[in-house]
Amino acid sequence: MTQKKRFSISKSSVILYGRHAVISALQNPKRHIEQLICTPENANELKKYTDKVTIAERKEIDAMLSKDAVHQGIALICKALPDTPLEDIISQAEEMENCKVLILDQVTDPQNIGAIIRSAVAFDTLALILQDKNSPAENGAMAKAAAGLMEYLPICRVTNLSRAIEQLQKAGFWTIGMDGYAKNTLDKIKKGGKNAIIMGSEGKGMRRLVEENCDITVKLPMNEKAESLNVATAAAIVLYEMNKGC
Repeated sequence: MTQKKRFSISKSSVILYGRHAVISALQNPKRHIEQLICTPENANELKKYTDKVTIAERKEIDAMLSKDAVHQGIALICKALPDTPLEDIISQAEEMENCKVLILDQVTDPQNIGAIIRSAVAFDTLALILQDKNSPAENGAMAKAAAGLMEYLPICRVTNLSRAIEQLQKAGFWTIGMDGYAKNTLDKIKKGGKNAIIMGSEGKGMRRLVEENCDITVKLPMNEKAESLNVATAAAIVLYEMNKGC
């Protein structure tokens, strides 16, 4: 039997893998499940979540995924989660005295984004905002790095980040851009209220127009010998620090 017949993977499907990512997706009512594929030793545990189970050998799952995918004998074919409109995020924030959203500008590594999602959930971030054109679509590597927490964070994809920042400002958000060359440090600014934190990639940082739209730019207080941090590491520190005011 060929893989095409055995595993129904359409162009609109995503393949998640690994225990945490898959079980969290199976428990999410917003997920459209197409097919759960697992090795025999995982079948009894996973059948309670769905009846769309296909038993497969580990080498069959290996063939579905990239060589470096650590799948633990579990893969899930499903639809990507629907994007959350920016208007919905702003509407939810209206009822909150303190909240924060995270905006990523030109961060393109799925594993970095997955790790950022994990930190965002850990530190009570309202939503993650990405530019649709310059960010990767949801995929297995991202979900694996998020350790199942992708299911709990609204993700908003917008056409124009600068315009999205302006919308957030009009809704009462203070916009904070992370810039390694800024004069101010994050630990010195006032916490609390509604904040939108903007982070760029390690190499290029924020684009000029995005940075110009920020209310303030700040940097992490770091030893000058360390020029920069991995964006996922930096995001975890920033979200932890900003959480102090919430």
